[in-house]
Amino acid sequence: MSYLEHFQLTEQPFRLTPDPEFLYWSKQHARAKAYMESTIWLADGFVVITGDIGSGKTTLLQSFLSEVDDDVVYAVVSQTQLTPTQFLQAVLTEFGFKPFNKRKVELLDMLNMFLIEQYSNGKKVVLVIDEAQNLTKKVLEEVRLISGIETHKDKVLRIILAGQPELKDTLDSDRLKQLMQRVRLRFHIGPLDRRELREYIERRLSVAGRKSPDLFTDDSFDVVYRFSGGIPRLINTLCDTALLCAFADEKDTVDAVDIIAAAEELNWQEHESNTGIYDQLRHLEMERKPDSDSHVSQIEIRADDEIVDVLTFPLGRVIVGRSPDNEVYIRSKFVSRHHAQLISDESGCVIEDLNSTNGVFLGEKQVKKYRLRDGDVISLGVHDLIYHDLRDKDVFDGGDTMPKDDREDAANDQESAVNNS
Repeated sequence: MSYLEHFQLTEQPFRLTPDPEFLYWSKQHARAKAYMESTIWLADGFVVITGDIGSGKTTLLQSFLSEVDDDVVYAVVSQTQLTPTQFLQAVLTEFGFKPFNKRKVELLDMLNMFLIEQYSNGKKVVLVIDEAQNLTKKVLEEVRLISGIETHKDKVLRIILAGQPELKDTLDSDRLKQLMQRVRLRFHIGPLDRRELREYIERRLSVAGRKSPDLFTDDSFDVVYRFSGGIPRLINTLCDTALLCAFADEKDTVDAVDIIAAAEELNWQEHESNTGIYDQLRHLEMERKPDSDSHVSQIEIRADDEIVDVLTFPLGRVIVGRSPDNEVYIRSKFVSRHHAQLISDESGCVIEDLNSTNGVFLGEKQVKKYRLRDGDVISLGVHDLIYHDLRDKDVFDGGDTMPKDDREDAANDQESAVNNS
């Protein structure tokens, strides 16, 4: 009898090979996928997704690509230790060309003509680059150049870069400032927390055929977390080994003793997230960015003149929509799944419509992109979002918001200014 039969499983629950069927949708993974999907709606979509080794980036990419519509043409480049010319050849090969023995100028012309042809046929073209942390700065500069290919009105290539955490450091270098100016969305997938870890294990067991969720005992999950740090690939390795240990001992369940035995067999120490090393690094990072978690924006959500919720956010980007993975979750049929985004920076906050069905309104004027002023009232369907800048000492004075006519005049001026910036 194999351990699959012994534990009433139909397939291995903790294989290391990427399989979208086993993907666990943590809030972080759902957000990362939403950002990938945004490349389809935004003509100049350029998204960077980073995460630790084993965090599920490749599985997430496969899930995203398996669901794209027929009007999307995509290419995936995962061999990234390439010269600029080899990179262009790899991209064109994925799009069905035989671009070898061509000069770089010929490769660029082939790619340009292909993209324009796809655009003319109503197709959206997405280039996915996995393991992007291995790209040289010269190749990343090539990525920037091809991201700028456009018709007289639209960009014609959408790009997703996915890679390990060092990709963030590479992209933040002075030499790549122009590339980063093209990036619309950027997200880092961190480890699972304790609750998510348990849900992750139980989901994989369920997909693998286990009918009841009691195979792993309650005391086992904390031990898995101690040794894996919440990294999915490490969770898989540890849990698979623990299943073998429990099977060898003819046990019907996996408990903390089996997890510890598996860790010893693998010669693992506790994960760095459970030692002082992780806390020291996090503390040093906080010292370097003392204001990174300071909340600077407040959004008051109203419906029928009643307050539904009040949320505050630090510098950065938040998504508004009816999907629960958004930071601003509005459950309404008039709000799109990912309706708009709010981007807070040192100078204030900009709201941008993400190609929503019903639009974003300031008073009676529909706005595509608008720099908010303290007290502005933005309407999404039947909901109003009232913006406050928490850096303004008068935020809580309770004064009147801007009159409707003035707000609409401001919208005309501000939207024009933001779109021209």
